[in-house]
Amino acid sequence: MTTTDNARILGRSEIDDLDAILDIPLVDPTEVEHLLRAERETVFTWDYAQARPGLHKLYEKAKTGQWNGTTDLDWSTDVDVEAVMTKDMEVLGAGVDKTLYIGTPVEKWGDRQWLEFGIHGRNWMLSQFLHGEQGALICTAKIVETVPWYDAKMYASTQVMDEARHVEVFGRYLREKLGGEFQINTHLRMLLDDIIVDGRWDMTYLGMQIMVEGLALAAFGFLHQITAEPLLRQLLRYVMSDEARHVAFGVLSLQEIYAQMTDAEIKDRQEFAFEAAVRMRDRFMQQEVWERMGVNTREVLPIVMNDPTRKMFQSMLFSKIVPNCKKLGLLERNDAWLRRRFEELEVIQFEDWENTGDEYLKFEVNQPLPLAGA
Repeated sequence: MTTTDNARILGRSEIDDLDAILDIPLVDPTEVEHLLRAERETVFTWDYAQARPGLHKLYEKAKTGQWNGTTDLDWSTDVDVEAVMTKDMEVLGAGVDKTLYIGTPVEKWGDRQWLEFGIHGRNWMLSQFLHGEQGALICTAKIVETVPWYDAKMYASTQVMDEARHVEVFGRYLREKLGGEFQINTHLRMLLDDIIVDGRWDMTYLGMQIMVEGLALAAFGFLHQITAEPLLRQLLRYVMSDEARHVAFGVLSLQEIYAQMTDAEIKDRQEFAFEAAVRMRDRFMQQEVWERMGVNTREVLPIVMNDPTRKMFQSMLFSKIVPNCKKLGLLERNDAWLRRRFEELEVIQFEDWENTGDEYLKFEVNQPLPLAGA
């Protein structure tokens, strides 16, 4: 990709221009409202035929897959945050190469500071889940309003309830077990703004159902795998069963519409997917956590960006996005434009993993979670 394309799509010439990334101001942690003005068409449809069996099947699954965050989760569970993070960090222990931070303020950190960083990091991660779920709540309500298909409106209505429940349980866990949340990460907010402001209904699907929720599904699975905290594990398990349906909703819906689009229209979608991927990658630098620890982000983030373990973790988060984009035909159109972008981001290796449109039933709560890539 040329630097001109990067500047047009990302607002910077180089993907890894750390100064440009850090020049984007963080969200004010005291902010309680964020206002957007978006123009879009509201679509009524008088054709009530259920013409898309895949979407009807999803709708039926959603009706029987509802759960109650108040009664189905054991909120009496005592969560000793320090003990939980100590155990979880032991699972990831080999992943922190402290020698990388020699010559930075982090060099003198002892076990206590690394534990504190881990606790803040857990809080930050769950906070971004919370904010992303509110974004999904708003976006899915928008899909009900804008999608022209009756069966898609019906399924999206069930997802609105799902997303409200996800906001409820992540918010409650953060308040009652972790003592509050972090502000939304600036890169995540920029992405949510782009998705919500765009009036085209399929862009809402692409940005939220495929990109944001696809990454969230992978992140939930990663956290579910490493943590031993029973309440969080059960919460994540319920949420993952919903999220898999949500991502499948995007795959099943967009497959039909993208097959009818011109190359120029698809190029617009490919660029949007690439921009979303970079924004989500940038958010995992955890700038807010480093600042809360009193560390100048410009002193540590060049190391963070090149930490092999962190890069591997970040790439794994795209394990749902890449195969779903392939299923939608986005990788190969326009001289494989998006394939080459995913190669630059070093995530193309997931292209042949199972797409969520095919595997979502494996995430039902009464099923064992599918193996990664299986």
